[in-house]
Amino acid sequence: MPPLTRRETLAGAAALGLAAGSAQAREDDAGQGQTPKQASGTVYGVDHGTRSPLPDVLVSNGRDVARTDAQGRYRLPMPGDGVVFVIKPPGFALPVDADNVPRHSVLHQPEGTPRDLDLRYRGVNPTGPLPEAIDFTLTHADEPEEFEVLLFTDPQPESRLELSHVRDTAVARAMIIPAAFGITTGDVLFDDLSLYGRSNAIVGRIGIPWYSLPGNHDLNLRAPDARYSRETWKRVFGAPSYAFQHGRALFVMLDNVVWLGPSVANGGGRYEGRIGEANLTFLRNLLAEVPAETLIVLGTHIPLHTDTAPNEPHNNTIDRPALLDVLKGRKVLAICGHTHTTEHHYLADGLHHHVMTAVSGSWWSGPSTRTGIPSADSRDGTPNGFHVLSVRGTDYTTRYVPAQGEPDGVMRIAFESQPRGGMPEVIRSMRPMEALRPPVAQDALADTTLVVNVFDGGPRTRLSYRVGTGAALPLQRTRRLDPFVVELFARYPETKKSWVQATPSTHIWTARLPEDLPPGAHRITIEGSDEYGRPIRSAAVLEVTRGV
Repeated sequence: MPPLTRRETLAGAAALGLAAGSAQAREDDAGQGQTPKQASGTVYGVDHGTRSPLPDVLVSNGRDVARTDAQGRYRLPMPGDGVVFVIKPPGFALPVDADNVPRHSVLHQPEGTPRDLDLRYRGVNPTGPLPEAIDFTLTHADEPEEFEVLLFTDPQPESRLELSHVRDTAVARAMIIPAAFGITTGDVLFDDLSLYGRSNAIVGRIGIPWYSLPGNHDLNLRAPDARYSRETWKRVFGAPSYAFQHGRALFVMLDNVVWLGPSVANGGGRYEGRIGEANLTFLRNLLAEVPAETLIVLGTHIPLHTDTAPNEPHNNTIDRPALLDVLKGRKVLAICGHTHTTEHHYLADGLHHHVMTAVSGSWWSGPSTRTGIPSADSRDGTPNGFHVLSVRGTDYTTRYVPAQGEPDGVMRIAFESQPRGGMPEVIRSMRPMEALRPPVAQDALADTTLVVNVFDGGPRTRLSYRVGTGAALPLQRTRRLDPFVVELFARYPETKKSWVQATPSTHIWTARLPEDLPPGAHRITIEGSDEYGRPIRSAAVLEVTRGV
């Protein structure tokens, strides 16, 4: 393959369509009777060393979407600061850097990041005048319609040590899972943006293209508002909102974290979940160019909806109705992170919303007595981990993979029988899990609850249990705290971040144990099906004693 030109190399340098600025500049040009500036160029494809123009490839400025003509040429409005990015078509690969970060966008920011902003982390260098041509080069690649994708969210290392935890848990486990590419849906870091280089180097060793989406901890926190809140992200990764095709699926990554500015009162800042007019326009224009049967995989950082805090604008997408209207009639898997919980929602016909397990779990909290790595169990009881998306044409499933411990962990079974003396004093004198798998006195069975946390469960998960070889008995999905996490945080308070508390889980099932179980050891079998109808099964031993 011929070497890339300087212009083609710059096609991966970075970028963000600063939508508000672009829109204002367009209005200013029109008001002054000026001809709006346009970005233009050619998309090339390389196949067996031959480079030729590619027709029918989509290119965008973050709002408008153009399709290349028979000579591979495109033209897009570019009235002010902005971005141009190519939307990878099926059967082609984007260029990637040494750390497997895809390079799909070119930033047009003539003056660069304003120096008077005094951002803590370096932003964008001046790009100079709009080039006469912004070209992109893609490489032909075999691309089966059946493939798998690694899905990370919220690795969120706050320090170099915590970045090592990411390396030695999720990344180490992901390295042995075959996949076409990976995605991180935000909070790649925890405010210290100087760690991007090392983070990308570590994740890049998984050995596949790795797409990233920014979160609220990937912001330039000194920016006065959203206008310049992604300057470091743009320099490192490129456009915060973008799209690409793979097989018969369209992956749309939308930055829905809107920075409202620093707050003197709390020393941090304010943000909200919002898709925004520019992203909605981009999505609407993009969907008009793809077949109706295409599987849409929509990535955001902030959930479209979460049960954890359903009324908080910084935990939910406040313009969700407008988004759902754009997506109406489409088959959509919407993936996100942010809440450090695991949730499944079905927000509209054909729209499955999956709040994914955080790589950092409870922000790298919990005891580290066995490996030196915090247990990091999520506050809803799911062990820290990630997910794998399996796509078969336009059908899909996902599966959860714990980042530590047994790689096939599906659920946790507990017997909640309150020990005399209460919590947490008594549990401190017991071994871990002893308070959740204790021998139960026969006369205490009526007050003992079987608690099952299906780590990736949701409203379509079905469960029952049986004692020994007896009949299947119902388990009821119950929104409540996971007793394991309550015990863990009570037992090891010094190992958790100050804000970390157990939160009600959406994937717990409970039942009262039969009161007539005789003394002795009993097998308790849990069986059922997950969100996709796949069988799940586990078991535990319940010991019943004669007296208190």
